[in-house]
Amino acid sequence: MLHMFLNALTNHFLFLALHLSNTGSFPPPLSTEEEHKCLVAYAAGDNAARDKLIEHNLRLVVHVIKKYYANCIDQDDLISVGTIGLIKAIHTFNFGKGARLATYAARCIDNEILMYFRNQKKTAQDVSMSDLTLFWGTMAQKAR
Repeated sequence: MLHMFLNALTNHFLFLALHLSNTGSFPPPLSTEEEHKCLVAYAAGDNAARDKLIEHNLRLVVHVIKKYYANCIDQDDLISVGTIGLIKAIHTFNFGKGARLATYAARCIDNEILMYFRNQKKTAQDVSMSDLTLFWGTMAQKAR
């Protein structure tokens, strides 16, 4: 349920970020000082700072997808999944440890995409109803 909510939120946020800007491109990355101010403000409970961090790091999501998954057909899905990873990264980032947000977020985005691929692989291996009918028909014949 949480995954569905985050996916819906991500799709709407991504739509707004891409289609409401005049240039149609991503906003530039934040400077180190601006990023730190937004992280401190978000830690204090400012959701506008969180939104600013997400919006200004969407370029990182696309970079990770294009760098590792350029041959994938479902790049729109991967952008949504990667944005969920970015949101999780911003939510769990601890700026007191000295790491950069982009480094941490890139790993979170990559992990979220890998989980998506693993989940797709599991559903691709599910047994179809025709396989079950064949299996139970064979079992019934053996029982006779």
